[in-house]
Amino acid sequence: MSSTKTEVEQANAAYAASFDKGDLALPPARGFLILTCMDARLDPARYAGLSEGDAHVVRNAGGRATDDAIRSLVISHKLLGTREWFVIHHTDCGMLFFDDATMGDLLAGSLETAELTESGFRNASEPGGSPEGRYVKWHTIRDQEAAVIEDVMRIRAHPLVNPAIPIYGYVYDVRTGQLNEVARATEAGRPTG
Repeated sequence: MSSTKTEVEQANAAYAASFDKGDLALPPARGFLILTCMDARLDPARYAGLSEGDAHVVRNAGGRATDDAIRSLVISHKLLGTREWFVIHHTDCGMLFFDDATMGDLLAGSLETAELTESGFRNASEPGGSPEGRYVKWHTIRDQEAAVIEDVMRIRAHPLVNPAIPIYGYVYDVRTGQLNEVARATEAGRPTG
């Protein structure tokens, strides 16, 4: 049995033993949503002052405004009443260290975990993988602030997004814990309706 699985189950048992949040409402109490990266160094509850039930948090690699992320944003507003959205990327994001072609090549060479070296990601061995990775848009990032602006603009322009929702753009600094607003992103996310 995995020691990680055991640790998670033990932590959950301790949490459940004193659980007192069973009466929280389905809609988020503070009425907002955060779209952010899955990076383990980011704790949206801590950096945004959240408790259980306060806000929706949508996470994916890079915190990108993918079709699936937008699906979640639309559901969050339409069915659960969020009124403000935050797009929060971060410094030192792994999505800065490769591009779609590199990811496709890595997956074609091996399905095992790649290594991050000074010159980028590389396979430790090449036992063979699958070329299917060459047909996926990985939503990599070249410029962090530009990516935040692009994501906010994509959300703002989406025909299923209510134009009255303000969308704010930030980059979280993993070294300081500071949220730094990307003014051009927030400007692009101003309500239009």
